[in-house]
Amino acid sequence: MNTVNSESSTVVATQESLVQDLRQLGVAAGDMLFVHSAFSRIQPVEGGAEAVIEALMAAIGLDGLLLMPSFNLIPREQRAAAWNVATTPSTVGWLTEVFRCMPGTVRSDHYSHAVAARGRDAAAFVAGHRAVSGFRSPWDLPPWGATFGDRSPFWLAYQQGAKVLMLGVDYHSSTFVHLAETIDWNTRLATDPSAPWRAQNRVELGAWWEAHGSIARGTVGSAEGRLFAVRDYVDALLRAIRQA
Repeated sequence: MNTVNSESSTVVATQESLVQDLRQLGVAAGDMLFVHSAFSRIQPVEGGAEAVIEALMAAIGLDGLLLMPSFNLIPREQRAAAWNVATTPSTVGWLTEVFRCMPGTVRSDHYSHAVAARGRDAAAFVAGHRAVSGFRSPWDLPPWGATFGDRSPFWLAYQQGAKVLMLGVDYHSSTFVHLAETIDWNTRLATDPSAPWRAQNRVELGAWWEAHGSIARGTVGSAEGRLFAVRDYVDALLRAIRQA
């Protein structure tokens, strides 16, 4: 249950209340969950960011897999030189950095778009991010593999039924737009080797998805939460991109 700060009358979320919020939103035991988050929007939370992560793990259970972006989004020309899979900080939110540093969390080896994972078969899930097979994209840079290729965490999440959980963020955070862009580009490259990359406006596509998609909505702590299937989202974005 939530607690109340007696000095400010602010409702403080607890790990237990966060699990209840996640369950009401639709997070289930065994889920593969890719989380985009703004911890500042979730708090106040008793126990801080660690309590949020533990609540997420409790909600998906021992058979679940928790994924978070662990990106190195410093100026693009500096990313490769700065990259160390074990020590380079995540630049996409405090919760992701706390998650990266927790014992038992593993991270894919990609200079720019690394993914951190914890839970069932986490190490195997992120191990293939240096593979060069599958879709190519503008972020591909040797010796790292295909950023959104067929062994990347993004493609595996798409193929294996993952859900996106957005906590207190808008669609500017939605990395899976890049997967849709990549699939679209590679499809066009198959018939036209000179086909240009078509970058999409993530916020505009998000507004389209809000109007047309299947999204569960609720409050998690103090944050607005959205939950939806990765495959449904990417497939819908592809239809929107191709019809534009």
